[in-house]
Amino acid sequence: MAVGDRIDPFAQFNFLLQIDDVTTAGFTEVSGLESTQETIDYREGSDEPILRKLPGLITVANISLKRGMTKNGDLWAWRQTTLQGKTERRGGAIILLNEERKEALRVNFREGWICKWEGPSLNASTNEVAVETVEICHEGIELVIK
Repeated sequence: MAVGDRIDPFAQFNFLLQIDDVTTAGFTEVSGLESTQETIDYREGSDEPILRKLPGLITVANISLKRGMTKNGDLWAWRQTTLQGKTERRGGAIILLNEERKEALRVNFREGWICKWEGPSLNASTNEVAVETVEICHEGIELVIK
């Protein structure tokens, strides 16, 4: 890339969910793509009076996905495996697309399973879409820039 080339940020509405290399139905919202690391304060008796900061345990947030409720029951079937005591762990990715709808970057997750499913709030006095929410618990994320 030449100096002075324009780099525009990606639009947040252009994304896909992929589970085990299969692209799943569209979602309206994804959140929880975060990783945090604890710090350990440490000081030896001979140190200057300043605490050292050491890296501690890494935690990752659950990935929350929202979409309009449809007849597609793939995510509910995956949730059922855990409810029946036979949890299926799967890998996947949230893929952000560029203006040409080509992959720009992805956030891979590993060892995921659906730990929460929430049905839509129903209200006869509105005309909003019925939205379901799922949370995927997992054991790590990785950002890959294409």
